[in-house]
Amino acid sequence: MAEGRPAEDGSPSSVLAVLGRDARLLFATRVLRMFGYGFLSVVLVIYLAVLGLPGPEIGLLLTLTLVGDAVISLWLTTHADRVGRRRVLLVGAVLMLFAAVLFAGTAAFPLLLVAATVGVISPSGNEVGPFLAVEQASLSQTLPGRERTRVFGWYNLVGSLATATGALVAGTTAQALQGGGASTVDSYRAIVVGYGVVGLLLAVLFSRLSAAVEVERAPEATIAGRLGLHRSRGVVLRLAALFSLDAFAGGFVMQSLIAYWFHVRFGVAPATLGGIFFGANVLAGFSALAAARLASRFGLIETMVYTHIPSNVLLLLVPLMPSLPLAAAVLLARFSISQMDVPTRQSYTMAVVAPDERSAAAGVTGIARSVGAAVSPSIATPLVALPALASLPFFIAGSLKIVYDLLVWRAFRAVRPGDE
Repeated sequence: MAEGRPAEDGSPSSVLAVLGRDARLLFATRVLRMFGYGFLSVVLVIYLAVLGLPGPEIGLLLTLTLVGDAVISLWLTTHADRVGRRRVLLVGAVLMLFAAVLFAGTAAFPLLLVAATVGVISPSGNEVGPFLAVEQASLSQTLPGRERTRVFGWYNLVGSLATATGALVAGTTAQALQGGGASTVDSYRAIVVGYGVVGLLLAVLFSRLSAAVEVERAPEATIAGRLGLHRSRGVVLRLAALFSLDAFAGGFVMQSLIAYWFHVRFGVAPATLGGIFFGANVLAGFSALAAARLASRFGLIETMVYTHIPSNVLLLLVPLMPSLPLAAAVLLARFSISQMDVPTRQSYTMAVVAPDERSAAAGVTGIARSVGAAVSPSIATPLVALPALASLPFFIAGSLKIVYDLLVWRAFRAVRPGDE
């Protein structure tokens, strides 16, 4: 457990007081990684289009990025508590670097398929790879249970701010390079190279984690074929099924596709896109921070559902806006409440499983989200490229997400974690 008196307020200093050395390192890796994801996601689809790839091939790449992530990360996260959490995190960092090298070094579609399938690359600006699951389990290992939701709120806040900063820096960098005489494709390739540097730096930071983030397995947890789960297997699989539906819906409106939609619909320049998503991710981060206070008053499940439904109504309204300022304003309003379900969802999953199931539980539910999101980009990308159908992904995503919210409420409102 982390040493120090439990915090009594929500200030950064009070949160730091309950974080040990390893937890602070994990916060640093979260910041660096999410900066890289935001840095890449704003330009990724545009970069692939500039390389000459048609819409269906780009959609296939995005889908295989998520499929490959699901398969590799499933194995890594369900074995992390046995083979070592630090080793799994290092492997993830190496796979980030591998993906960046191939995406920056070639326009050959077969090689890009390999990079998308095997490497770790984020077209959405959201978490991919084994990192989130293992970091959540490692943080939970070092925290008192009463602090978990609050710390997860800050963990998501710093990640969102980092994603926002990455998006802003990518947009301004690409535009500055183009203004300085670089070709369009080279300006975007520089962003991909920067993503690879992030993977290298992550490997250095993960190597500095101590053995305190590891966990001893319970005697009953001996069957790897059960996904690293034992007594909590049933509830985890039910959560995973529902999270998969939510992610399938979210795949229709991942950040890189929304950026592409703004680019196609309104002709938005890279720097403006960076500014829009900087604001969106900042608002998302603070919405995650507010979740801890709401959860302490109303409960984790209630906070997940009651904040998610209004955000999805706003998502449905984005493509109905007739101008860029209005569309951007509605999108920003949506992001201002859209992430309140994230730390509550993460904390709920950690709370209802045993300590030695946490990496596996976070991994299985996270991989379910990756699988759910894997199909939708290949459907959404061709739709966004067609003016008559460009708004359809927003309507599909918002409707399905509302269905998910209602199903979560029905299935889990009576399942309370012990520390709630």
